[in-house]
Amino acid sequence: MNLFADIRAVVIDSLDALVADGTLPGGLSFDNVAVEPPRDAAHGDMATNAAMVLAKPAKMNPRAIADALAGKLTADARIASAEVAGPGFLNMRLTPDVWQGVVKAALTDVDYGKSTLGQGKKMMVEYVSANPTGPLHVGHTRGAVFGDALATLLAYAGYDVTKEYYINDGGGQVDVLARSVFLRYQEAHGQKVAFEDGTYPGDYLIPVGQALKDKVGDAYIGKGEDVWLQDIREFSTEKMMDLIRSDLAALNIEMDNFFSEKSLYGTGLIESAIAELKEKGLIYQGTLEPPKGKMPDDWEAREQTLFKSTDFGDDQDRAVQKSDGAWTYFAPDIAYHYDKVNRGFDALINVFGADHGGYVKRMKAAVSALSDNKVPLDIKLTQLVKLYKNGEPFKMSKRAGTFVTLRDVVDQVGASVTRFHMLTRKNDAPLDFDFAKVLEQSKDNPVFYVNYAYARINSATAKAAAFTDVAPDTLATIDLSGLTNDAELTVAKKLAEWPRLVEIAAKGHEPHKIAFYLYELASDFHALYNKGNDDVSLRFVQEGDVSTTQAKIALIRAVSVVIVAGLGILGVTPAEEM
Repeated sequence: MNLFADIRAVVIDSLDALVADGTLPGGLSFDNVAVEPPRDAAHGDMATNAAMVLAKPAKMNPRAIADALAGKLTADARIASAEVAGPGFLNMRLTPDVWQGVVKAALTDVDYGKSTLGQGKKMMVEYVSANPTGPLHVGHTRGAVFGDALATLLAYAGYDVTKEYYINDGGGQVDVLARSVFLRYQEAHGQKVAFEDGTYPGDYLIPVGQALKDKVGDAYIGKGEDVWLQDIREFSTEKMMDLIRSDLAALNIEMDNFFSEKSLYGTGLIESAIAELKEKGLIYQGTLEPPKGKMPDDWEAREQTLFKSTDFGDDQDRAVQKSDGAWTYFAPDIAYHYDKVNRGFDALINVFGADHGGYVKRMKAAVSALSDNKVPLDIKLTQLVKLYKNGEPFKMSKRAGTFVTLRDVVDQVGASVTRFHMLTRKNDAPLDFDFAKVLEQSKDNPVFYVNYAYARINSATAKAAAFTDVAPDTLATIDLSGLTNDAELTVAKKLAEWPRLVEIAAKGHEPHKIAFYLYELASDFHALYNKGNDDVSLRFVQEGDVSTTQAKIALIRAVSVVIVAGLGILGVTPAEEM
């Protein structure tokens, strides 16, 4: 059940009727006609922009359209009134039984809120994709949570979603990792070492060095890189990916696929992708303009193999192969996305850190070229996370040597709190993470406030169960006509927004909207709960009145159903009691 979609269908039917009787001209498109909550709840339950968007193509006064439409709409039994406001906005009020029906739908429909928006289309969400050189840090945490919640949201909205991690194991940073592990390996043999030339000094490599010693003994001691570099590179990458998988598991994240950049080299995959672009006339030999701003001292114009990314909206063409024949960093990324396109995905989403902003246009250009503009690529950037405690910048012990790890955060506050709070801001807005505030038991802490609502519902249900049947099957069949108080209907109206909100969040690739909605739903619930302190008739448990108690419990159990569904999308486990 999607009440907003149902009422929109009534609006469209009414518009068709106006066309049929000659009030409106034929041939109008109703695609932009919307039904949504009014900006001010005092104006009604739902509003439509139909008259405003049809006035120009119909060559009519919008108010005249609105007046005619209002007359048609009130013929529907669910619409109590339809009032024209301003130049032609139309506000509708629905009958109480409609909202009572929403409560019943939430209780009886196991898929309440789920959508067929995606129509089973194959969607790839690539996220995290951190270099396999150490544990995930707090910046990766935000991208991991955002990507995972987005993937779950899209699946909830009817897409066939694949979650993938791209292992950046083809570049020089993995050689640096191997050299760093070799130092720890030497250390495990009792030798003194110095971390120089950008090697990684983090303590997390100590057990890796010991594990290497356990595996090969002293076979690499005193030997040159030509003997051990490749072996240690593979060994270290495997150990780091084990560590990263463990970090992700701590956040309750499980990937469907891990794709190795290294698998693109020496297999012809990069060559095939570039050949595909060349066949389309998009590869040529040329020189790039010097970087904007200060000219580097070592700048020298060199002929390179370039991709015509400007044909697809990029600021400049991009190099894919250097003058010495080596591939640029961009080339394997093109090949990786060529592989995604060839795997048959209908749409792609990449979740990158804020420092990848300059990479967006070229990557979109490549996918547009490779797919003949048939496969859209949306790149979401996650902004930085700043750590605080009691409002003051907070520095934690850094096991990694240079940064705060994902585990440091999760160990402090838990996976559910971490996940929820990481989604309390839009992905491209900076986020402050205060270790004290995210555990604070107050209305200002969204994760607490939502969980508190769920726990209160469980408590009230348990209290009611002491003298009446509040089993789900029973609540699904009872009479809800007594739910007429404005505060009760406010909660029911918020429940009605859930299916619509899911589709809006899925279309915009914005899982934070789920967190916002849950906070608003919890606020409406707590407001109703608090009114019961002064008005006994609003209390959920009415001693001695079974039917009224069951109706009120049905309302709040419907709230709990939606809270569980919303928290499930966010990857948060609800607190049964507090």
